[in-house]
Amino acid sequence: MRKIVSFLLLLLILISCKKENKLEVDVSTISVDVKLARFDVDFYNSTPETLSKTKEIYPMFFPHDIDSVWINKIQNKDERELFAETIKKYPDLSFLEKELEQLFQHVKYYNENFKEPVVVTMLTNVDYENRVLFDAGLLLISLDCYLGISHEFYVDFPEYIKQNNRKDHIIVDVANAIINKQMPPNNERSFINKMIYEGKKMYVLDAYLPTISDREKIGYEETKFKWALESEEEIWKYFIEKELLYDTDSKLNKRFLDVAPFSKFYLGEDNLSPGQIGVWIGWQIVRSYMQNNDVSLPELLQTEEDIIFKKSKYKPKR
Repeated sequence: MRKIVSFLLLLLILISCKKENKLEVDVSTISVDVKLARFDVDFYNSTPETLSKTKEIYPMFFPHDIDSVWINKIQNKDERELFAETIKKYPDLSFLEKELEQLFQHVKYYNENFKEPVVVTMLTNVDYENRVLFDAGLLLISLDCYLGISHEFYVDFPEYIKQNNRKDHIIVDVANAIINKQMPPNNERSFINKMIYEGKKMYVLDAYLPTISDREKIGYEETKFKWALESEEEIWKYFIEKELLYDTDSKLNKRFLDVAPFSKFYLGEDNLSPGQIGVWIGWQIVRSYMQNNDVSLPELLQTEEDIIFKKSKYKPKR
C-alpha cells in the first residue's frame, strides 16, 4: 500500500512538473545577432567638433541640421546630470546583451521569421510612458527610466510608476514592446474577451521570458502581488456578481485593465489592490486553457477569446 501511495505521489509530481515546464524550451541552437549601440554615451560625449561624426552614425536621431540645438542639448546642465547618473548606473551593458540574446532566441523559436532589431540606448528625460520603443527593426531603450525605485529623479513619481523604474524590468519592457507589435489590434468589446486578449499577451510573455518571475512580468509591488494571489477567488466572484463579464462599458478599461495605482471595485479597501487586475485574471484564464488543451502558442493566438474562455475550465484559486 505504501508503495502504491509513493508511486501516485511521484506521478502527481511528474505531471505537475510537466505543466510547469511546458514553456521551458531548448533555444541553445538558435543563432541570434545582438547589436547594441549606446547613443546616450556617444551623444553626450560629443563636442562641437565631433558632433558631425555622431550624426553620421545616428542619422535617424537628427531630423534637422541646426547644430546649435544639439550643442545646447549636450551642454545643458540638467541633461549632463541625467547622463552622469545613467552612466554611473550603467557603465557596462553586458548583462543586457545576454538578456536580449535569450529573449531574441525565444522570440525566434516561436517566430522563425523574426529579425533581431538594432538596439539603441538613449536618454529621454525620464519619459516613463515610452521607456522602450520598437518599430521597423529598431529597438530604443531609455536607460534614464531605470535608475532604481528610490532614485532622486523619481521622487515625485507615483509609486505604481517608479515601481518598475528598475534594472530588472528592462527586459520585461523590451519583450512587451515586441509583443505589442506582433499582436493584432484588440477589437474585443466584452470585458471577459478584453481580459483574455490581455491574458494572451501575458502568456506570450511567459513564453518569451520563461525564467522571469510572475511578479516581475506583471510589474506589481510585492504586497500588491500577494494581494492578487490571495484574492483571485474574490475578484472573480465580484466580476460575476456584478455581471461584468459580458459588459461592454469602456469604463471597465480604466477600472481594471489600464495601468493605475489600484483597481476600482468601489470598495473600502481598493487601495490594497494593484491596477490591471483584469489583466491578471485574463492571464490566469489563458494559463488554465493552455494547461487543459493541447494547443501551441501560435494556435492560442489564432483562437477566439470566447472559445478560450469556454474551454479553459478556469477555477480561481482559493
